[in-house]
Amino acid sequence: MAKILKGATAQETHSAILDLIRSSGTATRVELAQRSGLTAASISRVVKQLLADGLIVETGPGDPTGGKRATLLQFNPRARHAVGISIDTLSITYVITDMNGRVIEQLASRGIGRDTPATAIKRIVNELEDLIHKADVEPATLVGVGVALAGRQGAGESLLRSRANRYAWEPFAVMGKLSGAIEYPVVVENDSTCAAIGEFWAGRIPSVNDFATVYLAAGFGLGLVTNGDVYRGSSSNVGEIGHMVLDVKGPSCWCGGFGCLEALAAPARVVFLAGQDDGLVRDLGLHGRNSAIRADFAKIARGAVAGDQRCLALIEKSAWYLAKALLSITNLLDLSQIILAGPGFSEAGEIYARVASNELGRLSFVRAMHSTRVELSKLGPSAAALGAASLVLHSRLTPHQTSNRALTS
Repeated sequence: MAKILKGATAQETHSAILDLIRSSGTATRVELAQRSGLTAASISRVVKQLLADGLIVETGPGDPTGGKRATLLQFNPRARHAVGISIDTLSITYVITDMNGRVIEQLASRGIGRDTPATAIKRIVNELEDLIHKADVEPATLVGVGVALAGRQGAGESLLRSRANRYAWEPFAVMGKLSGAIEYPVVVENDSTCAAIGEFWAGRIPSVNDFATVYLAAGFGLGLVTNGDVYRGSSSNVGEIGHMVLDVKGPSCWCGGFGCLEALAAPARVVFLAGQDDGLVRDLGLHGRNSAIRADFAKIARGAVAGDQRCLALIEKSAWYLAKALLSITNLLDLSQIILAGPGFSEAGEIYARVASNELGRLSFVRAMHSTRVELSKLGPSAAALGAASLVLHSRLTPHQTSNRALTS
């Protein structure tokens, strides 16, 4: 932190100290000085301003140290609020969170299905207005709306997806429509990126801890947090782990490649393989339709957890492919923590975590120096929506760490 603050502007210093309080939960002025490398006088000036802005509060005395007990500082949770929206084919999830990332109001509604953005955004705006009214938050404290979507950033020209309406729902295609329809500042991000920043912000992970989040819904995505911000790459499209090639002679993928993780291990592949077993189809009541893939996958995952060996073999095969992808990523990036998030891990996430942990523990290049923890997200199935709200708070409250993903008014 001292290195970060060397030569920093006043705004960057305030932002960095606020982030120290976020990750600590509570901290004294003395602790902030020790962790930041700033003088006691500098910390006093920063804290005084943060108190005057209402962003932090004094909450009482800290632990006794032999002299006068220092005063604890923490976020003032009601000082700022943010909205997060996760837009998916099956459902739309809305949350309003306080500064700590705690949900104070939420709503789930039907997904976009085959709706175009022009059709669905009208409904989204109405549902958002109802949620804000229900939450009864001060309008001045609501700093923006974050939206999580699957797909690409940037003004791509070529159609990768086979269904044009899904292409229309990719983040780069939706940003302008949402910004024009919602009266608050808006940021639109990939759902895996949102899930990662949600873990960082609401999970109080310190900015010095680098980690990755794997998000599973219809496919796999990866969000990488380093130095207190998500790493986005040259066009904000980093983390397409679903299109990492694991078998050059494997099945074709919708992206145009062969043997991608998504083609080998995503819910659609698991359901396809289950469909080869007539007895399993009958026992689980699998539908086999494209519109029912997520529901069929959930049935298979529940069967695996319940001990059905046919289901367990399918889920473990999917988990093994994911583990192989994570092994390559860990060898490349030297990760010590990987978090599994998203609705795809809701039923059988423990199996995925176990298989990945075993594979990394057995084969990771750095296993003799440190382990790589693989754990399930504590944010639950709404990780993307919570992360979208966290992204707004992160952008507005700790701008010294955010890169170029600004909110659009």
